[in-house]
Amino acid sequence: MVLISSEMGLIVLFRCLLIALFGTSIFLSSACTFKRKDLLSPLQVVPHVDLKRYVGTWHEIARYPHRFQEGCAESSATYTLLENGKIGVLNQCRKGPDQKLSSAKGKAWVVDKETNAKLKVSFVWPFSGDYWIIDLGENYEYAVVGHPSRKYLWILSRTPQMDEVLYQRILEKLQKQSYDISKLMRTESIGSPSALNP
Repeated sequence: MVLISSEMGLIVLFRCLLIALFGTSIFLSSACTFKRKDLLSPLQVVPHVDLKRYVGTWHEIARYPHRFQEGCAESSATYTLLENGKIGVLNQCRKGPDQKLSSAKGKAWVVDKETNAKLKVSFVWPFSGDYWIIDLGENYEYAVVGHPSRKYLWILSRTPQMDEVLYQRILEKLQKQSYDISKLMRTESIGSPSALNP
């Protein structure tokens, strides 16, 4: 009986040690994850956006891949100032083998009146998402839109193509904002394959 009790005691002790080690590993893993997130500095937006200059049509040059734009080519966004102070949003792209035009309408509104660079966008009320302007050309010839979580990213231009020197300069600035530029996907043009690498 003593021998059996001792063996059972050892088994229980071993199990306790395993649980303790397993729990510690989870804690350490979680702590490291939180620490990595905490190390990211807050996403910086541009000092000021003149909305009257910002509205109009923007052509998408590159983006982070995501489900709601899957299969999109020649993506564009057209913004219009509304009488109530909000911004009308019309997103368009071509999809499928017949390159049929697909569109989505929504509304945006400024949440940071000091800069006009932080907005919310909604396509289905009451759901909305952050739209932060983190880079903007001096002449409003290009714009970069991000998200505070850094899960979303778009590079936009007033023209369907962007000068490669300018594009590389934008990437350099994005890296300083802790964006992973390897995730960027060049927006596909009709008849041309998309570039998976920036």
